[in-house]
Amino acid sequence: MTSDQNRRKFIATAAGAAAFTIVPRHVLGGQGFVAPSDKITLAHIGMGTEGLREMVQQLLPMPEIRIVAVCDPSKDAVGYRDWDSAGLLNTIRRAIGKPDWGFSGTIPGGRDAGKDIVESYYAKDQTSGTYKGCAAYADFRELLDKEKDLDAVKIMTPDHLHGLIAIAAMKRGKHVIVHKPIANRLKEAKLAIDTARAKGVATHFMPWDANGSMDQVMAWIKDGSIGALREIHNCTNRPVWPQYATLPNDTPPVPPNFDWNLWLGPEADRPYHPNYTHMVFRGWYDFGGGSMADMGHYSLWTVFNALDLQGPTSIEPMLSHQCELRAGVSTTIGNDFSFPTASVTRFKYPARGNRPAVDLFWYDGGFQPPLPDELEEDHRQIPAEAMMFVGDKGKILAGFHVENPRLIPERRMQGIAAPPAPARRGQGGQGGQGGQGGSPGLRQWAAACKGGPQSPGSFLNAFPISEAVNLYAVALRAGRRILYDPENMNITNVPAANKYLSREYRPGFDPATV
Repeated sequence: MTSDQNRRKFIATAAGAAAFTIVPRHVLGGQGFVAPSDKITLAHIGMGTEGLREMVQQLLPMPEIRIVAVCDPSKDAVGYRDWDSAGLLNTIRRAIGKPDWGFSGTIPGGRDAGKDIVESYYAKDQTSGTYKGCAAYADFRELLDKEKDLDAVKIMTPDHLHGLIAIAAMKRGKHVIVHKPIANRLKEAKLAIDTARAKGVATHFMPWDANGSMDQVMAWIKDGSIGALREIHNCTNRPVWPQYATLPNDTPPVPPNFDWNLWLGPEADRPYHPNYTHMVFRGWYDFGGGSMADMGHYSLWTVFNALDLQGPTSIEPMLSHQCELRAGVSTTIGNDFSFPTASVTRFKYPARGNRPAVDLFWYDGGFQPPLPDELEEDHRQIPAEAMMFVGDKGKILAGFHVENPRLIPERRMQGIAAPPAPARRGQGGQGGQGGQGGSPGLRQWAAACKGGPQSPGSFLNAFPISEAVNLYAVALRAGRRILYDPENMNITNVPAANKYLSREYRPGFDPATV
């Protein structure tokens, strides 16, 4: 057995023996104390702004976890973007207790910053006031090869690296947390989920923590309040980042200490450009998953579970386009490289069990369904981000996360108590609870790492939503309605669109060999 396997066996044995310990551990070490030998050792891969934010607010405060390594192709805080210029910097300063950490006017990022944050945070609990126990890597492959005593990884990279790194880690027996999407190619997402099942590791797909409850909506559907369910409408105000209608035509130099080859990973080689990286990667088909991958996981996963939506038979896109002048002639840009500024996508799901066939509509870029008569009666508009369930006898309007569901018009609610606001599980990056860090989903995942049941946010529950968000991208790229054979994962009416279900991997970045 390897030293890693011996250590894992020891932890599992210790966990079983803990039930017979006479003196509780918290009596020896204080409430919330976790002995170093019981901690989950974790590598945090992806030191961009969102990675740093979630590491500081979620993982570092969790006593069950010890971050022992960070990884990012960028060494320094160069070229990062964020939602404001100082918010992240101030969050980090408060968390590590250093009001002068970093440089004002510089948005933090990079593996050096990540390493220093980890060590500064843990140093607060050392009598010496110092801590040196976090390694830093540029290449995730080197990290996985060298960190032999590693239990888990968290993946906070651009979308195109999620599946590859998750598969590489799980093949080595590591537990995995990943942000959305699991992968930005359908077949890669399926491979990641299959690998999780085969390896039996604990996995957690972070958007589960932000999903709301479908209990009240399902109660109204089952008691006939809206008749037979026919349609689901979900709209978002995304994208809230630049969408580039043309490919870069200039070639700025690669920033110092930034490994462009590692950032590209499995995707085809091309010249570096800042409009591909950091914050804006999500708008490119190669590197991102578009608005639905960004937000649909947060709103629709609970809907998919409750209604058993899987295997759509057709996906129909309606999308905006861009024009340009060429030699004085206006022409439409042939775009197979970036997501549209706005789109509507209809998924047709066949009947399943007692549920009739249902259409799911996804809206982004400000598009919304037509204003229903019920809202006209209430003199209301559809909110910028919302969910609506349409039956043949009525409608339910809810917030984006299915919060505050209401039968409309409001007179339908007379005599019906409005459902209480659900206790939100808390989206990653919004801070822990009670100073202990970590959402309930992350805590369930931590327990699963130590032999408990998989969290509800396990990869094993995420294929239907992963299927939808990836087929959304395929339909947009095809530019027309596609017919899908879910059993064989194949586009039947537009054979050329099948290439969008997978990618061609560059040498060294194929999940079969990494």
